[in-house]
Amino acid sequence: MNIVTEPKISGKPITDKPHKRPVRLVRWFIVVGTLLALLVGGLVWFNYFRGKMIAQFFANNKPPPVSVNVATAKSETIPNLLTAVGDLAAVHQVNVTSDVNGRITDIQFTAGASVKAGTPLVQLFDGPEQGDLANFKAQQRVAQISLDRAKQLAERQVGPQATVDTAQAAFDQASAGIAKTEAIISQKLVRAPFDGELGVRKVEVGQYLTAGTQIVSLTDLSALYANFTVTEKDSGQLKVGQIVRIAVDAYPGRTFEGKITTIEPQIAIETRNIRVQATIQNPEKILKPGMFVTTTVVLPNKPPVITVPETAVDYTLYGDSVYLLSEKKEEDGKTSLIVTRTFVQTGNRIEGRAEILKGLKDGDRVVALGQLKLQSGSAVTVSNEPVPPIPAKPPRY
Repeated sequence: MNIVTEPKISGKPITDKPHKRPVRLVRWFIVVGTLLALLVGGLVWFNYFRGKMIAQFFANNKPPPVSVNVATAKSETIPNLLTAVGDLAAVHQVNVTSDVNGRITDIQFTAGASVKAGTPLVQLFDGPEQGDLANFKAQQRVAQISLDRAKQLAERQVGPQATVDTAQAAFDQASAGIAKTEAIISQKLVRAPFDGELGVRKVEVGQYLTAGTQIVSLTDLSALYANFTVTEKDSGQLKVGQIVRIAVDAYPGRTFEGKITTIEPQIAIETRNIRVQATIQNPEKILKPGMFVTTTVVLPNKPPVITVPETAVDYTLYGDSVYLLSEKKEEDGKTSLIVTRTFVQTGNRIEGRAEILKGLKDGDRVVALGQLKLQSGSAVTVSNEPVPPIPAKPPRY
């Protein structure tokens, strides 16, 4: 069969495809593109609308102002103080001991008692020495009689001068024996070397005491030394006679005053510190040697500086700052207070106030309490409540 001659059969090759739907395909692309454009436009419009509404919401819903306590920076002359730590030592303190060996026959003191200089404390057995003393006194009496008789005979020129010299030597020898024996007897009676307070008794009656063994401690509490160290940099500000105030943990809130009496002439090579000693009167006898003390040396005053309450300063690793108050005029014409974080350079902190070396001027108002809820630009209101004392004063004992 000839394919060309068959009826209703075209002579075109079978591989050729008819182009019957080009318009429908273009229309489909147009519809899809339109839908995508509408979708993208809708998303863009939605994000724009959402951002606008969020901004409008926050603009119309400002947080209420934070109530804070406010303090005013002021220029004042503050005490120039140098603080250090140290300890107390007694002006007079000793462990009472015996100079000689012996057995204790009597203890004549009560532990913890106050004694005067020369008060008998411990008696050692001195029987042999008392016997020697009686012997030497008898020899002295005989020697005195012999010396007087020899002098009378020599004056009458019936006795030789050699006899007088021999009698004088015998008398002197007996007197020396008496003096030596009395000295040994005095060593057998241990006495308090100065006025003070006795400590805990370390011996018992009947105990054989060797020389140097501690009997009891004796401390004079009427005055104490406060020993402390300062750095080489601060040593140039110290002078003998400057006032020193000390505080101890045993009596919080109390201070005791004294004066610098000694400044070590040498600086320690290892630490580059210098040792200072102040004398503190202790009429109540409540301070004890060995106490840890915080010492404050009163130095000459410095020129006036700007100060604020110590609580107004925010100390961080990034620097010290305060919240500075300023007035802001709103769109409706009203005035509100806002705070601005201002970095400052601080100096010493004394009695609850901090020196501001740079960053504030006299009369600036800063937030003293209530900074935890603040950030730069926050609106605030001034609290009418009084600022608590800084630092809080502990009760006096």
